[in-house]
Amino acid sequence: MDLGLSGKKAIVCASSRGLGRACATALAREGAAVVINGRDEERLAKTAEEIRAQTGATVTPVVANLDDPADRDRLVAACPDADVLVNNNGGPPPGRFEDWDHATWLEALESNLLAPAMLIRALLPGMKERRFGRIVNITSAMVKTPLAPMALSTTARSGLTALCKSLSRDAAAHNVTLNNLLPERIDTDRQQQMAQVVMKLRDISYEEARAEQVASIAAGRLGTPEEFADACAFLCSAQAGYISGQNVQLDGGSYAGLI
Repeated sequence: MDLGLSGKKAIVCASSRGLGRACATALAREGAAVVINGRDEERLAKTAEEIRAQTGATVTPVVANLDDPADRDRLVAACPDADVLVNNNGGPPPGRFEDWDHATWLEALESNLLAPAMLIRALLPGMKERRFGRIVNITSAMVKTPLAPMALSTTARSGLTALCKSLSRDAAAHNVTLNNLLPERIDTDRQQQMAQVVMKLRDISYEEARAEQVASIAAGRLGTPEEFADACAFLCSAQAGYISGQNVQLDGGSYAGLI
């Protein structure tokens, strides 16, 4: 299927590795010119080179800390007429409510609510004027199934979910969509990090921690970044113009609720 992305321009945040990189690669494969972003200049340059070699697409790396307003401005300046924005940022580590002070909460809100909100604010008007835009936020399954250790992430990402739902109704009339992808147990560095945390908390081996991750998924396996990225590419496609304001879970069928 031709997704209608050839010649489009995309900004994919936090894309030097993991889910962001997979999404950038999927969009580049579909013919989009992609701006990728990360904090590590060497890693980002290598990622850009590899995506170019793999897809033949135009890939522009922008070193930027998404939590820094000046850096966000530089990222937008690299592609001010973006047709696609994929919001992504590192999530705060798990912890305990009683350990999170005011500064910790502000940091989580900056990374996972305010940074994406400001990028949407910068790019949404142009998308509406040009009558094409696709905004996809990589959030978390915890938005629908909150767990206490992940409350920093869940609170901030739930705020972003509410914001985008509120924007989606007006934007839809301009052929601009806003949707959220909710990953659970996609096999990236984040899952390896989580396994390390569980190892220390419960005094079990890395292999046991990883086995527990797999056992928590109805499909009996972890998801792949490529599966996740293909879902992202479809939500960014011309064909997805009638899908907006939605939370799409990629969890191997694990969510127990109806909605």
